[in-house]
Amino acid sequence: MLIYNVTINIDDSAHDEWINWMKNKHIPDMLATGKFTHAKMTRILVEEKTGGTSYSIQYTCPDRLTLQRYYQENAETMRADGQKLFANKFVAFRTELEVISQQIP
Repeated sequence: MLIYNVTINIDDSAHDEWINWMKNKHIPDMLATGKFTHAKMTRILVEEKTGGTSYSIQYTCPDRLTLQRYYQENAETMRADGQKLFANKFVAFRTELEVISQQIP
């Protein structure tokens, strides 16, 4: 299992609109690609010196092949949507994480 993690710092001037878009449009659209089994959005609890608020959005997918298919078939379109709406209002970086173990009491 892999986690496709997107860390984003959103400018305060676009924050509320971005949160609404993420919850009601972008994350549902990501899940609708059929590449991810679930998504989790978290706020990063560190005050940024440059301002804004940072979030981590974690999309879980079953394997590397599925994630590669996302990159080939969907990533460009999904990223372009955010750029159109929030150009110059955010910075993002992406990380791939491999789940080694998961423990639930």
